[in-house]
Amino acid sequence: MATGAGLVSGGTVPTGTADVLVLGGGPAGTWAAIAAARAGARVVLADKGYCGTSGATAPSGTGVWYVPPDPELRRQARDSRDALGGFLADQRWMNRVLDQTYQAVNELGEWGYAFPLDPHGRPQRRSLQGPEYMRLMRKQTLRAGVTILDHSPALELLVDQEGTVSGAAGVHRRRGETWSVAAGAVVIATGGCAFLSKALGCNVLTGDGYLFAAEAGAELSGMEFSNAYGLCPAFSSVTKGLFYNWANFYYEDGTPIEGTGAHHGRSVIARTLQTQPVYARLDRATGEMRNWMRAAQPNFFLPFDRLGLDPFTQRFPVTLRLEGTVRGTGGIRIVDDHCATTVPGLFAAGDAATREPICGGFTGGGSHNAAWAIASGLWAGQGAAQFARRRGSRARRLVGLGGAGLRPGAEVPAGLTAAEVVRAVQEEVFPFEKNLFRTGSVLAASLGRLDLLWQDLVRALAPAPDDALRPREAAAMVATARWMYASALARTESRGMHKRQDFPERDARFHHRLISGGLDRVWVRPEAVARAEAAFAS
Repeated sequence: MATGAGLVSGGTVPTGTADVLVLGGGPAGTWAAIAAARAGARVVLADKGYCGTSGATAPSGTGVWYVPPDPELRRQARDSRDALGGFLADQRWMNRVLDQTYQAVNELGEWGYAFPLDPHGRPQRRSLQGPEYMRLMRKQTLRAGVTILDHSPALELLVDQEGTVSGAAGVHRRRGETWSVAAGAVVIATGGCAFLSKALGCNVLTGDGYLFAAEAGAELSGMEFSNAYGLCPAFSSVTKGLFYNWANFYYEDGTPIEGTGAHHGRSVIARTLQTQPVYARLDRATGEMRNWMRAAQPNFFLPFDRLGLDPFTQRFPVTLRLEGTVRGTGGIRIVDDHCATTVPGLFAAGDAATREPICGGFTGGGSHNAAWAIASGLWAGQGAAQFARRRGSRARRLVGLGGAGLRPGAEVPAGLTAAEVVRAVQEEVFPFEKNLFRTGSVLAASLGRLDLLWQDLVRALAPAPDDALRPREAAAMVATARWMYASALARTESRGMHKRQDFPERDARFHHRLISGGLDRVWVRPEAVARAEAAFAS
């Protein structure tokens, strides 16, 4: 593998080589890299940050959908979110993920992860502390022989003359050098898109992988299920919502707000925030529970401790930060058991891939998403290694696919800046009245503005001399928002986390998934959902 090759201007790219290139160094990316290396592949992993510390998992405590192989427990696990997700999940995929996650989490224990013990001395494996988890994953990735490129965001995919994805090119941010890797297959594990909302660990998650995949011709699925907002203190980025189950919420004068809660009452909080502040207090937690909370998620309490504020006895202001597809379910469409996309040579894993097969139209932080990152990462890594082995290692002429934000379509003296594009897209996706409380007229108006913004940035948004990354991030966010709103317009019902104020009921005619794609012209089409539960063993 070689670095230092320049990004193309529409021509041939000089490259080093690997069998499998993984983009993204979170849980999905590291599991994918390990799986590919175990399959005999030479693997390179490129991360936007420092692999093991960047992304949504690394700074957090996260639950995991870890269920022992007991038939009744597995049935309950599958059924628990089926209705919540609008009955769009697939029983077979649920079973596969439950099996794979159980095996992999047990392997974490064999690697030395220190799971807490219950009163009987048995390890409790339903949650992971992000810093320890990702530190161990980096160690195991290196131990597997993977080459890690830290601080090396990809900027575009590379394809051969047949259109097969054959690598990627990017920039090393600290050294200011470009890199490129030719590979037999690529796994996109770049996470979801939180639109630079400052949610904890999410500012590296700007939808880059979605843009890369779409430029190669890949499709997306479930992008209407992308309006997740995380509850957090107004002075903090920590959007861990579990502890708000023990909170009461108040107006500024101390009057309780009726109908509020961490999950089901979140819309009440959002509506109140549109006109006045909302305050919370964890006053339903007992003394023993308070100790457990501090041990389970110590980073939740850091902002309070710094301010000298006791969240159990003192009220504090809260807000909702958009987490988009990070806690949503939309992402790149996968078409087989190894998480291949519709484009040869390209695989997707973790939040970069749709999670509809296991949770339909509703998920959240950790749990299903954490299990999906593990399972899909392992499958994508295995599939990419197999694809690369079948393909062989002959030299190929490669071309870069990057367009918007990388190669402007016209010479415009007063071009757009990335900051201007980011502000414009945030104005369309942050407001509750546009993205949370959805109506057709508002969605259509926002989508119209986003379409015009896309036209402008394709023509006029160019890399800055000292920063090629920010324009690509801005372009990815605009593309993501357009797929979100086009899909939301097409689903004229309420299902999962997608709530239409003008169509408040679930409609049986929309019991299908929505596939989307396109860049200059966004399109949406339905896809049937395979249910056939009786065909699968529990």
